Amino acid sequence: MDTLQLGVVASIAVGAATGLGGILVLFIKSLSQRMLDALLGFAAGVMLAATAFSLLIPAIEYGGVMQAATAFIIGSVAIYFLDKYVPHEHMFKGREGPASRLSGVSLIILAITIHNFPEGMAVGVSFAGGDLTAAITLAAAIALQNIPEGSAVAFPLVRAGFGRGKAAWYALLTGLLEPVGAIVGVSIIAISFRVLPITLAFSGGAMAFVVSHEMIPESHRFGHEKEATFGFVCGFAVTMLLDNAFG
Repeated sequence: MDTLQLGVVASIAVGAATGLGGILVLFIKSLSQRMLDALLGFAAGVMLAATAFSLLIPAIEYGGVMQAATAFIIGSVAIYFLDKYVPHEHMFKGREGPASRLSGVSLIILAITIHNFPEGMAVGVSFAGGDLTAAITLAAAIALQNIPEGSAVAFPLVRAGFGRGKAAWYALLTGLLEPVGAIVGVSIIAISFRVLPITLAFSGGAMAFVVSHEMIPESHRFGHEKEATFGFVCGFAVTMLLDNAFG
């Protein structure tokens, strides 16, 4: 199995980790909102650290800081415009983007795609780059953050009246769309390896936007800023340890 195929397979495994967090809803009656916010903060910390250590640092090493910084900004702006102009519905914040006749489920799927596409693309690009140490670190970090993220999706859905099985399914669905991003990422690198630092930094910018625009505000929404912040710090620190262990 070459690194391109390995990137797609890894993204499937990483996405499935979200389902592990969702499955907890079948065995645990409930989690407090305080705990969910701490878990979401943890996931945000992991995601931002993975962006820094596994995407931006390699992008700077391969292509220089100016190229990396430019691609990072473009990645953030790209997700901003997708978030602004593509109609979608967040499970917690409600509908965003222009008016649409699409069903609620379709809009939720679009929101999930906007959120998880950068993660999948990052995993695919990282493996396609050939640095398996950095790629495995990134995949492990994103899988780690997907577990609490899955719980942060499933438990509120149960409280909102969804059946536990359906809530677990929605949590799994949020992760299974990541291979789409991975396929795009590996396809770009397969066409031209020279764009590797650009795609690494682009993915990093997109992921950083998701952390700042979606995950951190959501973790603070119910007034548990301290718990979410300590979760964020712990997530960042754990990813530092992962990066050192695999590096």
